[in-house]
Amino acid sequence: MTQSETRRTPGTPCWVSLMVHGLAATQEFYGALFGWEFRPGPQQLGPYVRALLDGREIAGIGQLPPDRHLPIAWTTYLATDDADETAETIRHCGGTVGVGPLDAGVAGRLAIASDPAGAVFGIWQAGAHVGTAIAGAPGTPTWNELVTRETASVGKFYQAVFGYDLDAVVSADFDYVTLRLAGRPVASLHGVGHALARDKGAHWMTYFEAADVDEAALRVTDLGGQVLQQPHEGSSGRVATVVDPEGAVFTLVRSNE
Repeated sequence: MTQSETRRTPGTPCWVSLMVHGLAATQEFYGALFGWEFRPGPQQLGPYVRALLDGREIAGIGQLPPDRHLPIAWTTYLATDDADETAETIRHCGGTVGVGPLDAGVAGRLAIASDPAGAVFGIWQAGAHVGTAIAGAPGTPTWNELVTRETASVGKFYQAVFGYDLDAVVSADFDYVTLRLAGRPVASLHGVGHALARDKGAHWMTYFEAADVDEAALRVTDLGGQVLQQPHEGSSGRVATVVDPEGAVFTLVRSNE
């Protein structure tokens, strides 16, 4: 497959990564939960591995320097054709660029940014590494949703930076926007008002596909994580919100066919 065939439309979520203190323990947790295997990736930001399913790349996990006390969270990366230009647009539209843009060897070029409400996300300009190589299988990132206080202003930010079409649910008690590119839903924004956890603030949530959400949620607990929201039926399928042993929150989903 040539890179031109696998090029992701700018704005499409293309990768997720996690920075932790205990790289080996985190590999053990996700390996047992999702069946991931690991191999070393670019080391520009310190020790880093890529998670694989059937030999194909799924996600990245890196190790934080011991003195860095950042929130432990999965980071969603949005595709771009020009990381430097997108970083400039992010700043111009009221966001912040915290890291980069910088080269990750031949893999590509990246930056870590935050939107005007403080939610952190990455941008990825593909080189040799296009992004997550499998879609839909258990253990793969299947959806990305921004959990924020309200969608109106932050929706305008993402639209200005990435050119999304915003498809809003108009309802007095449900603030939800689907982000579309060329008519295709690629991500969502969920405004939760005062229900937004103060300690987490606005954040991007990664949904990982699970063959059986109830079983996977039990396994999270067995492996030293916690279940924050018990398995239940959601609009996209059966879901459960969980947290890994280092505190990274993610959602398990069994997508509706």
